[in-house]
Amino acid sequence: MKKELITQSINLFVEKGFSATSIQDIVDAIGVTKGSFYYHFKSKEALLMHIHLSYIDDLLRRQKRILETEKTCRTKLMKVVEFLIEDIEAQGALGRIYYREIRHLSAENGAVIREKKNQFRDNIESIVADGIKNGEFRKNLQPKMTTYAILGMTNWSYQWFNPEGELSVSELAAIYTDFILNGILAEK
Repeated sequence: MKKELITQSINLFVEKGFSATSIQDIVDAIGVTKGSFYYHFKSKEALLMHIHLSYIDDLLRRQKRILETEKTCRTKLMKVVEFLIEDIEAQGALGRIYYREIRHLSAENGAVIREKKNQFRDNIESIVADGIKNGEFRKNLQPKMTTYAILGMTNWSYQWFNPEGELSVSELAAIYTDFILNGILAEK
């Protein structure tokens, strides 16, 4: 039941937005009572927080596995970019909710999610800084700005990328990875 509530709410939040979706809409969609909803979640915001925590905790878990298993900064960065793009296909609706609806969390809940997002970002910044330090990446890069650029590219893709379109997920991940690692200058 809890899984159905989450799945249906994600679909409705994508379709109508968090604010325009009522608890009644969610329970009507799966044919249960509000009591069933309140058995699992104390409020619509508690449901939204659960969705956000599930998403960011999964990202952090996968990122940690990459950081612990991959040897080079280049490979670590490639793998992180790949899984962020692959998530568009695997968890597109969930990702859209995560990026679009955080503004509806209370200040306290929003702070929890932002702290985890900052941890994810800081881990990428460390990859970039370590890659500069060990000579894998250019010395003149600014780790913080480079990290924001990487996240801007990958996160914005949730807004426009269609995995069933002309590019596959792996093709977009390869384009982004090549762009991040090699830039757009022609070789001389």
